[in-house]
Amino acid sequence: MPFAPHDLSAIPAAGFDTIIDVRSPSEFAEDHVPGSINLPVLDDEERARVGTIYVQQSAFLARKLGAAIVARNAARHIEGPLSHHDGGWRPLVYCWRGGQRSGSFGSILAQIGWRVEVLDGGYQTYRRLVKETLYDRPFPCRVVLLDGFTGTAKTELLQVAARHGAQVIDLEGLANHRGSLFGAMGAQPAQKGFESALAEVVRGLDPARPVLVEAESSKVGERVVPPSLWKAMQAAPRVTVESPRDVRAGYLVRAYADIVSDPDRLDDILGKLVRLQGHERVDLWRQLAREGRIEALANDLMEHHYDPRYAKQAGRHETLDVGVLRAERLDAAEIERLGAELAGRLSQM
Repeated sequence: MPFAPHDLSAIPAAGFDTIIDVRSPSEFAEDHVPGSINLPVLDDEERARVGTIYVQQSAFLARKLGAAIVARNAARHIEGPLSHHDGGWRPLVYCWRGGQRSGSFGSILAQIGWRVEVLDGGYQTYRRLVKETLYDRPFPCRVVLLDGFTGTAKTELLQVAARHGAQVIDLEGLANHRGSLFGAMGAQPAQKGFESALAEVVRGLDPARPVLVEAESSKVGERVVPPSLWKAMQAAPRVTVESPRDVRAGYLVRAYADIVSDPDRLDDILGKLVRLQGHERVDLWRQLAREGRIEALANDLMEHHYDPRYAKQAGRHETLDVGVLRAERLDAAEIERLGAELAGRLSQM
């Protein structure tokens, strides 16, 4: 029986015990329904092999080979990760378009007696719902931006505010990137995967309450903020964090300890600033790094690179400033206090 959700909320609300993505591992890695597990009926190599036979020989031979492979892989999944389920288990199965892969696997599960349903239209149905949420509809909540110069602990304050009950979207966490040239934290999700994670957060928001978002550019690393949220961010009021530059420098040294502890990585990042700052200034920064004067480096980077760019960008803002948080130490205790204060302010908006 096909399952045809009308919005993102309909999928978890339908009460399936397990959501199974039977696409290949590379398709699953790019994006998938949140919470789904990957039990491919054709892996990447098998899918390519069947596709080649379909194009170069015949559709019949491709279907015959595909059926044999699907049957073998289905047996492996049933004897392995699905072996513990009893007769009342209710899975939702999907593939790319809700066609042969999910249909074949779903039929086998149904013959066993499990209450299986197949996602009508497959992953493409889910992707359409994500697009409607993030591209086609107005953003459902009032957005408040958390703004401030580099090094004002905005991401940490956002997380503390969330612990104190604020409704937040952590774009940097979803994108696995701290939002600057120094911000890489490993591989970023694919754009579609980023959007799925964001759509899942949006699905859980209370439209009656404001949502706090860190002020970002339209990209977080290489991931693009989808248009409905970006439009809301551009018009959003701002709470600004202010802190002396030397305090911010000390915070950055602590927050970016992973880069500070890797001289080659730090030097490589500094080299990428030559285009913007010229060889003379970057050579000075590299010398400070070699001498271990990291706090002085952070101070100089902010004075000559980050702060001027922030000030220029801030001059373009035409949105309402609704408050200032003043930080004098940016240690753990102060960040906790300011995060709680921020959550309190948000609850009054």
